[in-house]
Amino acid sequence: MLKTSYLLLIIYTFFSLEAFCQNLHLKINGKSNDDIEILKKIDYKKKHINYTSITQEVNALQKQLYKIGYIENSLDTIDQINDSTFVATIQLKTKYNTIYIYYNKNVIEPSMIQFISKTMHDNYFVIDIENTESILTHLNSKLIEKGFPFSKLYLSQIEVKKNNQLKADLIIESKTQKRLLNNIIIKGYENFPKAYLKHYLKIKKNKIFNLKEIKEKAAQLNNLRFANTIKPPEVLFSKDSTTLYMYIKKTKSNGFDGFLGFGTNEETTKLAFDGYVNLSLENNLNYGETFKLEYKSDENDQKTFNADLSLPYLFNTPIGIDFQLNIFKKDSSFTTVNQSAKIHYQINPKHKISTGISSVESNNLLNTTSTLFIEDYKSNYATFEYQYLKSQHQNLLFPIKTALYLETGIGKRKTLETSEKQTQWLIDSYKIIALNNQNSVFLRMNAKNIISNTYFENELLRFGGINSIRGFEENSILASFYGLTNIEYRYQLNSNIYLHSITDIAYFENQINNTKEKLYGYGFGFGILTKSGLLKFNYANGKNEGSPFKVSNSKIHISLVANF
Repeated sequence: MLKTSYLLLIIYTFFSLEAFCQNLHLKINGKSNDDIEILKKIDYKKKHINYTSITQEVNALQKQLYKIGYIENSLDTIDQINDSTFVATIQLKTKYNTIYIYYNKNVIEPSMIQFISKTMHDNYFVIDIENTESILTHLNSKLIEKGFPFSKLYLSQIEVKKNNQLKADLIIESKTQKRLLNNIIIKGYENFPKAYLKHYLKIKKNKIFNLKEIKEKAAQLNNLRFANTIKPPEVLFSKDSTTLYMYIKKTKSNGFDGFLGFGTNEETTKLAFDGYVNLSLENNLNYGETFKLEYKSDENDQKTFNADLSLPYLFNTPIGIDFQLNIFKKDSSFTTVNQSAKIHYQINPKHKISTGISSVESNNLLNTTSTLFIEDYKSNYATFEYQYLKSQHQNLLFPIKTALYLETGIGKRKTLETSEKQTQWLIDSYKIIALNNQNSVFLRMNAKNIISNTYFENELLRFGGINSIRGFEENSILASFYGLTNIEYRYQLNSNIYLHSITDIAYFENQINNTKEKLYGYGFGFGILTKSGLLKFNYANGKNEGSPFKVSNSKIHISLVANF
């Protein structure tokens, strides 16, 4: 019983002290009626746990008054009215509205001031006194960008001018001369291609040191597939040099992509299979190079072989080259070989332009000449390309948020008897519109066109299948022009699984048989990020405009994208 009484006494005493500490009140009063009205508009903390907290709040309030122009305000008294209430009386005195700041234009460039002051002269500028702190901070950041990371700014010789105005001298202190970036040391991935520092990130030695800018540029490393940052860059300052340490790790960037598709062949009514394999090798020589190899065989007895080689930043210059080879074989009808060589320039991590030449040669394999639309021909084009990519590498399911690819080619097609000018253009773009953390909309628009007076069947565009309009056989649709839209509503269950709808709409024209038609594909799918890679499953049903849906026309596509 005695122990219980002591326990109750301790609990009562503790909570009584706590209640007492929470019951101190602060009231701010003005010296005059005008001061009272002004102070009523300023927020401050009214409840406090002790007298020290009260004095700290009064000091903070006075500093706030200094910043808005009451630089002569003073505290008269802090009076205790009763056991829990304290009244602080403050005299505001004169409010100063503007300040004339005199500066040395040999240190502060006028261009640094023209955006922060409406009134600027050769040796002074005028600002509202309320903005003094933020403007000094801004000027200091500009000095840091100019290579003075240890500079300090403050106002000296503050005097009353007239008409509620002040004047002061802007003093700049810098303990060192202008800093240049002397050394760059990479930790973690020592064989990181140095040309990417100079041309991709544009971080160069012997340039003015600006840590903020360097951190922003270093973050762009995450746009690369083969490397990303471990932590932000760090700097070592010595007496006469500046060394930048960058922490980079090499990531898995080789990829293998394959899919298996099956459906019912409309002519034989038997189950037909199609698929492809796509191998991508990137930065295996620590040069940033890319080699892609693709082989595709579909249910229409069509075979496609693609090989691409990209070599960036040749001889440590901002210029790179691309080589491409494409071989297409249509059963025993014809073969087409497309070769191209391009020079590209990476403007920045998001934008790239290319120009080059492309050569196409197609051969008729038929023993008979009964067909009028398959001919031997050769074409040569001058090409120009533009590419825009915006990444979101933190999302493993959808690493690219926005993409835009434009290509145009101007050239001639030659046969044994004729020569004809031709133009080609292509646009391919997509964007992921995030509704919230789990819901998003994927929107893709793709179009291609051949502009010519006459057309051969073996030069027409081919589309259909998992990479264009789903629910149709791979490359089963021939067109001189096509445009398609892919729309997916995506629901992300977690960081590894998502579900999506399929809504594909296409329009195409075939100038050989004067066909103009609309196509539709509807379905659903899902993606699962496994240890082996990203597994995708699509079920889609395609139909022509005006025709009913048939279950037999449905296509199932299964693909796996693995990185190693």
